[in-house]
Amino acid sequence: MEQGGAAVAGEKTPLKRVVMASLVGTTIEWYDFFLYGSAAALVFNRLFFPDYDPLTGTFLAFATYALGFVARPLGGIVFGHYGDKLGRKRLLMLSLIIMGVATTLIGLLPTYAQIGIWAPIALVLLRLAQGFAVGGEWGGAVLLAAEHGDAARRGFWASWPQAGVAAGNLLAAGVLALLAGLLTDQDFISWGWRVPFLLSAVLVAIGWWIRTHVSESATFEEANEAEAPPKIPALDVMRQHPRGVLTGAGLRVGENISYYVVTTFSITYLTEVAAESRSLALNALLIGAAVQFFAIPLFAMLSDRIGRRPVYAFGGFGLAAFSFLFFGMLGSGSQGAIIAAIVIGLVLHGAMYGPQAAMISELFPTRIRYSGASIAYQLTSIFAGSLAPLIALGLYQSYGSALPVAIYVGVACAISGVTALLARETRGVELAQIR
Repeated sequence: MEQGGAAVAGEKTPLKRVVMASLVGTTIEWYDFFLYGSAAALVFNRLFFPDYDPLTGTFLAFATYALGFVARPLGGIVFGHYGDKLGRKRLLMLSLIIMGVATTLIGLLPTYAQIGIWAPIALVLLRLAQGFAVGGEWGGAVLLAAEHGDAARRGFWASWPQAGVAAGNLLAAGVLALLAGLLTDQDFISWGWRVPFLLSAVLVAIGWWIRTHVSESATFEEANEAEAPPKIPALDVMRQHPRGVLTGAGLRVGENISYYVVTTFSITYLTEVAAESRSLALNALLIGAAVQFFAIPLFAMLSDRIGRRPVYAFGGFGLAAFSFLFFGMLGSGSQGAIIAAIVIGLVLHGAMYGPQAAMISELFPTRIRYSGASIAYQLTSIFAGSLAPLIALGLYQSYGSALPVAIYVGVACAISGVTALLARETRGVELAQIR
């Protein structure tokens, strides 16, 4: 099975090891990606945009945050192109390194007070590198698990990289909450925020070691032997499977927008509008991410039993309705209500996110699956997740009320719910049969 500590080409790695490698690697990459979002809400407004009032500074920090999403489709296309030609594993290793280097360098960045305008410029460039890396990560990690797994339980196995997103958020919020609790505000702003970013170097080394022990997808290798890889997979995706791309985009829009409102904008709302403590905001997010980590595979398992469509639609319509209660609970002043709001929001989101990996993967054939899944997943990020905190903050500043934000989230989630009902059911389909 192994030689010199690494998987031997052509031999199949046990499924549980593949899933663990996908989970751990995705956790590390999304830890890095989410760390930026939390730091943007908490400290980047002061350190890199200090000449503005707190909400405007946060708006500018979120603008740099959004740029990471702009780079994600490019990462998805580039990694998908080579992933469909060279295999899933090699590209996953590369994405891990790019993400780790960019995140570690953010932890070493001088602030605006030290180097002026060059500080936010460097921050933007490193955020673009993060987005490029995570754009290639999702497709490879999901496909590695999905293509190693069996059709009957593909939803469950493919959901573990999705759970890695929640785990990454959990880890990022946990490290920040720990530091915020242990350090004074002055120490946290001065140097404490850098520690989680520098920790990335250690985590990436662990992820690299784990992924070297995983073999390439047998499904990919069989397809590669049967026919030559396409010259430009992304063009084949757009020409041959436009409905798959549109379906993936519809599934993603509400899921993506709601997630970043619940996990990123909510921190700003709690600390800047509701005047709650930074620790309470981070602890609520920590608890919500922990619950979601288990909810994602459970909803995915349910989708293997009753179908992807009903589970996904439940999450979309459920979160559309709950969005109108969400901000009232955040602003209630009750610690229990605040935590419940984040937990319920992330559980309902998990009903979409759990089946999503298998559902999008099953829209495309093996030869162009990395490109197809990545494009369908990442393209939506440009106008959904990237802009969600900015639009939410802009709506609140314009109207002085969270109701327009709730409407924004509700409409987006309803679109995903309708898309799920209109999509074809793919539960139990053999990947080799998808054309």
